[in-house]
Amino acid sequence: MKTKLAIFLLSALCLWACEKDKITTDSSAMLEFSSDSIFFDTVFTSVGSTTRRIKVYNRGKYGVKISQIKLAGGAASNYQININGVAGNFVPDIELAGKDSLNIFVKVTINPNSDQLPFIVNDSIEFTTNGNYQKVVLTAYGQNAVFLKDLVIDANTVWNNSLPYVIYNSVKVNTNQTLTIQKGSRIYFHKNAQLKIAGTLKVNGTLNDSISFSSDRLEKIYQDEPGQWGGLHFLSTSRDNHINYAYIKNAVTGVRVDSLSLNSGPKLLLTNSIIKNMELAGLYLDNTELAGFNNLIANCGRHLIYAANGGRYNLKQNTFVNAGSRFPRTTPSLFFSDFSGSGVSKSMDLTLINNIIWGNLADELLIQKSGTLPFSQIVRKNLIKSRDTALEGLGNILNLNPMFKAAEKDNFSLSPLSPAGNKGEDLTADTYFGLWLSKDLNGKARLFPSDLGSYEIL
Repeated sequence: MKTKLAIFLLSALCLWACEKDKITTDSSAMLEFSSDSIFFDTVFTSVGSTTRRIKVYNRGKYGVKISQIKLAGGAASNYQININGVAGNFVPDIELAGKDSLNIFVKVTINPNSDQLPFIVNDSIEFTTNGNYQKVVLTAYGQNAVFLKDLVIDANTVWNNSLPYVIYNSVKVNTNQTLTIQKGSRIYFHKNAQLKIAGTLKVNGTLNDSISFSSDRLEKIYQDEPGQWGGLHFLSTSRDNHINYAYIKNAVTGVRVDSLSLNSGPKLLLTNSIIKNMELAGLYLDNTELAGFNNLIANCGRHLIYAANGGRYNLKQNTFVNAGSRFPRTTPSLFFSDFSGSGVSKSMDLTLINNIIWGNLADELLIQKSGTLPFSQIVRKNLIKSRDTALEGLGNILNLNPMFKAAEKDNFSLSPLSPAGNKGEDLTADTYFGLWLSKDLNGKARLFPSDLGSYEIL
């Protein structure tokens, strides 16, 4: 009895295996694909894309022989394919068993040309099975760029918006030299790359033509990935820097400034700019001088501003918000201290007026005085997430939700019923009013009492 059962099972197994291995020549046997087209986001010329995968399915009961899988563009194609571990633009006679699948991996590398605007690069993967012709369409946008690696700028230089700039490792603006970046320019950074400024940086963006600083990975999956590049670093000899209408995102630290000004002006004037999604900090400030007006700094891993070792900070009409769930923070959004890790304290001069300081922690502002040197602190007319009741008598609003329109979509403009409406101090006599405080981040005229933060309520 056992012998008969074993023979039966063996026969059934052989029958199943034979059926599975049978190759059909029926012209109705068609392949199916996980997608009938693959689109690559903008790819810089000479820089390869990320790898995309296509799955090819044989849904039928019997196996099929795929006579050929090939790139239509052949050896001249910008695309490269790998079929189940075999690289090549043409692979013949692939048997695909019934109810089975195979993987095709696709990359694209685009050669430079003379175009300034993005251009389309098309191709397709062609399949021939039992006389049937099928294809998967491949599409990518190519973008020419100016590629810079380990460059030291030794003369006054202007970057314009005709082509994007892609930085590898670092670019350094040397002492006593100025790099001016014109409106609409796009600056991209390869992994861990930095822009170092020992001289002067002038970022001349406008409301309608801002200047972007971001990673060179343009694929959609990287658009909100922090920590992709090193940020902007202003060195001790740097002076008279101004960043206006810039959009800085996805670095380790957005902007680092690590010494006091060498003249009567701020070392960095930061206006009308957006800094967001940094792995560590939006601004890392070490005993320096910063004036910041009409900026939005949002959603960074530890701090929006980390300012230690004293310094001089003048911050008015900014929105500071750390409300995202990406980072499990335990540190306040804004941190100011006269103390440094070396154990030495230095003087501090801090002004915070008409700002919004908000986040998902109970205390989003920490001001720490440790030494005996002068420590000036003006904190008034702000909306602050804080349990520090000492701030209440200075016209500050504590712990009332500012009612952003859509914080989950990074829209930090204010709803009409926001408690920040019409609560601002009159700044018309401020030195910076005419140039940088008379309008909000969207270019809307600011009437006093203003709305708090960088946006006036529409």
